[in-house]
Amino acid sequence: MTSPHSAQRPAVLPTLFGLGPRSADRRRRALPPGVLRLPTVGVDIGGTKVVAGVVDGEGRVLDRVRTETPHKSKSPAVVEDVIVDLVLQLADKHDVHAVGVGAAGWVDADRSKVLFAPHLNWRNEPLQEALSERLRFPVVVENDANAAAWAEWRFGAGRGEDHMVMITLGTGIGGAVVRDGFVDRGKYGLAGEFGHMQVVPGGHRCPCGNRGCWEQYSSGNALVREARGLVAEESPVVQPLLARAGGTAEGITGPLVTEAAREGDAVAVELLYEVGHWLGVGIANLAAALDPGRFVIGGGVSEAGDLLLGPAQDAFKRTLTGRGFRPEAGIVHAALGNEAGLVGAADLARQVARRFRTVKRRKRFS
Repeated sequence: MTSPHSAQRPAVLPTLFGLGPRSADRRRRALPPGVLRLPTVGVDIGGTKVVAGVVDGEGRVLDRVRTETPHKSKSPAVVEDVIVDLVLQLADKHDVHAVGVGAAGWVDADRSKVLFAPHLNWRNEPLQEALSERLRFPVVVENDANAAAWAEWRFGAGRGEDHMVMITLGTGIGGAVVRDGFVDRGKYGLAGEFGHMQVVPGGHRCPCGNRGCWEQYSSGNALVREARGLVAEESPVVQPLLARAGGTAEGITGPLVTEAAREGDAVAVELLYEVGHWLGVGIANLAAALDPGRFVIGGGVSEAGDLLLGPAQDAFKRTLTGRGFRPEAGIVHAALGNEAGLVGAADLARQVARRFRTVKRRKRFS
């Protein structure tokens, strides 16, 4: 099936690395008005759901469709079928010019292959080529944290900051760096794996194979592990939290702990404080290495707000190297919520659409 709005796929997609080292305002003014109006589709692939949306040049989601991640997700072709179906549903109603796909996993530097995805059976999967052939649109594949960071830099909590680091707190920790209008992906496209910095030598075992990784102390998994650990120790202080969970440790989830903390449960507040403390320690390490102007904190765990960010800011100030003799980066809550990955993927695809249109225009008049 081919949408009537589909464009012919270019033989080689233009390389995409942001818009160049200018100020954020100048970058936005530099985009031709026609490009700002180009609708593009962003796709956010998660372990439980796939969401696609049409996004305009101001970061507004005009239309969206979603479905569950298919049960047979061990087959790349099944997930690819779902992506194609969602995009074509939107293309039947909108004049789509490009597609951006945000995937939780390692994406190569060319934004064409998913090298490894923990929730899907993608290993060196040539996703960009496969989708381009079927959709006949320019397609960009991006790591989901990079896509979210780009969206926050363009439209959200990172606007106006020329050196921003985003940290996404979910079951683990993801991250990304946007500097001078570029997503800094590193030499091989794998930058931003902040969650696997070691913060506690010999600490908790991490699925990555190492011990003491940051995400073992500041993430949704860490929050739940500590709460369930209190249940396993039969601690009386955890009984109110256990009652909320229906009397079983398995019923304790990150959102449940956050809700309890908001309602004043002392143990829930303490658990979030500890996660926030380790968040601040890790941010101080990143500040020492990267020296950004702003840290943007997103992901599901960040919905705890000041219950998390307050302790993080305190720990950051206490552990920052050279504290008292250097400027301190701001630490702010992300603005775009769950839509950041979708919006960022669509906007990155818009840059490809812009360059592809420019190439076609030059050929027309050459």
